[in-house]
Formats: sequence, C-alpha cells, structure tokens
Amino acid sequence: MGNSKLLKTIKNNWQLYAFLVIPVIYIIIFAYYPMLGAQIAFKKYKLKLGIWGSPWIGIDNFTKFFQSYQFFRVLGNTLFISIYSIIFNFPLPILFALFLNSMRSERFKKSVQTITYMPHFISIVVLVSMVLQITNSRVGLYGVVYSALYGTYPADLMADPNLFPHLYVWSGIWQSFGWDSIIYTAALAGVDPSLHEAAQIDGASRFKRLMHIDFPCILPTATIMLIMRCGKVMSVGFEKAFLMQNSLNLTSSELISTYVYKIGLSASGTMDYSYSTAIGLFNSVINLILILLVNQFSRKYSENSLW
Repeated sequence: MGNSKLLKTIKNNWQLYAFLVIPVIYIIIFAYYPMLGAQIAFKKYKLKLGIWGSPWIGIDNFTKFFQSYQFFRVLGNTLFISIYSIIFNFPLPILFALFLNSMRSERFKKSVQTITYMPHFISIVVLVSMVLQITNSRVGLYGVVYSALYGTYPADLMADPNLFPHLYVWSGIWQSFGWDSIIYTAALAGVDPSLHEAAQIDGASRFKRLMHIDFPCILPTATIMLIMRCGKVMSVGFEKAFLMQNSLNLTSSELISTYVYKIGLSASGTMDYSYSTAIGLFNSVINLILILLVNQFSRKYSENSLW
C-alpha cells in the first residue's frame, strides 16, 4: 500500500519531482561518488596501480599524522582561528541586524545596508591584496602614516606570527558581517508589529522592546546558524590563509587546509595523496562529530535544532 501511494503521489506531482532530477544527479556525482576515493586514506596509493590496486595499510597514515610534529601546530592554529572567528564574527551580524531594524530613517537604513553588503562581493584574492597593500611597511597606508609620525619605517605586520590570526579574522569580519546580517534582518521583518504596539502601550522603551521582542524572535535562527557554523570549525578557508601565508608567519598561518594542499598537491611537497587524504578525512570526521554534539546539546537545552 505504501509503494502504491508513493507512486500515485509521484504520478500526480511528476512536474515537481522532475525538478529534483538535476540536483540529485549533481549531488550523486559531486558529493557521493567522490567518497569512494576516500579509501586511499587507508592505502599506500600509487598512481600506476590506481585506487583499487594500491596496497591496504590500515590506519598507518592517520598514525603518521598524529605522531607528526606538525599535528599540534596545524590543529591548534585551525582551532584558534576558527573559534576566534566564531566569538567575534557570529554575534556581530546579529547586533548589526538589530541596529538596522531600530533605525527610523529608511533612506539611511538602505544606505548603510548597501555600504556594508558591498565588501562581500570582493574576491578573496582582491581582499588579501588590499590587506597586503594597506599593511605594507613601506608604501602602504600603515607604513606611510607610521613613517610620517615617527620618521622611520615600522616592522612588517605580515611577518609577525602573532598578528596573523587578528589580520585574518578581522579582515573576514569586515568583508562578511554586513552580508551575514541579511538572514537576521529577514527574521526581524517577520516579527508581529502588534507585539511592539502592545509593548509601547505598556510603556516599554525601544531598548526593552529590542531585548524582549526582537532578540527572542531571531534567537531560533541564530541557534541554527551557530550549529551550522560549529560544523565548520575545522574548515578554515584555504584560499585566504594560503595567500596571506609567508615563511615568516608560518608558525601561526599553517592550517590543516594549507597543510593538506602542500602534502598532496603542491609540486614542492611530497605529493603523498594517501597521507593528505587521511588528514582531510580526519578533518571532516571532527566537523561531523562537532555538528552532531552541538545539535544534540541545542535540542536538549532548547527547542531549536537541525534535526
């Protein structure tokens, strides 16, 4: 009975199911089929033997990574930058959306939105070029202002490993916080105006209405976004880190993503595909565990969760 009912539903709504064909094929080809290649993490991959013909070595590649002197460095750098970004980059779009929603002038509100959304459309390459140009100790804004004030050239900011996380995170915040606030602005647009009217009649100030009406209304959305963000803790952007990286700041800029590239794909690296795949698989498993734990915690202590 169940199969016949499903077939009847598909027959009656075949146009809707037809729309699913291309996305399903896309996901199978680019998401599920490549998972077969993950098995080389447990093999000593040789190009001439192929994936299926390469000898099986079990968890030796994972053991090699755990015992490597780079393990704690790349793991620590990745976690530090990711958590640093969550602490500052996650709440700012929420605060910004609440700030925009409290504006009375629609013209000023739209102007602020346009200005803050624009950096999102700057490519990573251009963004890093801007950071390098501004922080240049000779011809950059930082160098020119410093030399004008003190009569000498300053130290190179990009050469200081301690400054790399700050430059990485705050340049990302500048680029994304306006765009990230869109989803919260949309959630605030759905707040029932009668709630504000009732609160105003009761004498509630704008700040109290923001805290007791606006913020609780976007809290479910914020919770879902936080859960999804925690599922990407180990996936710090490769392109930006790699472009900002140099030999002087390598102790703090070497992340799991850049390390995987250098081990597996870089011509100057070892070209060890099995080892790099094992590191990437370890990274993905940690992300999966984190999103499961955070989702379980949210479901237990609140009414909001992904599933």
